Amino acid sequence: MKKITAALIAGLFATAAFAQTTATPAPTKAEVKADAKEAKAELKADTKDAKATLKADTKEAKETLKADTRDAKAAAKADGKTPVKSSVKPPAEVSTTGHAGTHGADVSATAKTK
Repeated sequence: MKKITAALIAGLFATAAFAQTTATPAPTKAEVKADAKEAKAELKADTKDAKATLKADTKEAKETLKADTRDAKAAAKADGKTPVKSSVKPPAEVSTTGHAGTHGADVSATAKTK
């Protein structure tokens, strides 16, 4: 009986020694705030960079469009023809069904909530 008891006690000590892991401390409030502040600053920088890139791309596209239009007008003037107008037309205010501001959806007069 002494051997069984000794084996059980030794087994308990062995499992207790190997079952322990290093405890990772929970992050403090200050650490969480610092991480959130850092993430916010990074997001703000990314947004600023994206806006700058978009602005530069838009400016470049406008300049390209102006140059193409100028070249087309010059070519048309050299040929003695009237300049070709752009095939891209702005969207009409009134849809095909005759209702203004419905983007083509057929909305009855009773369904409007203006």
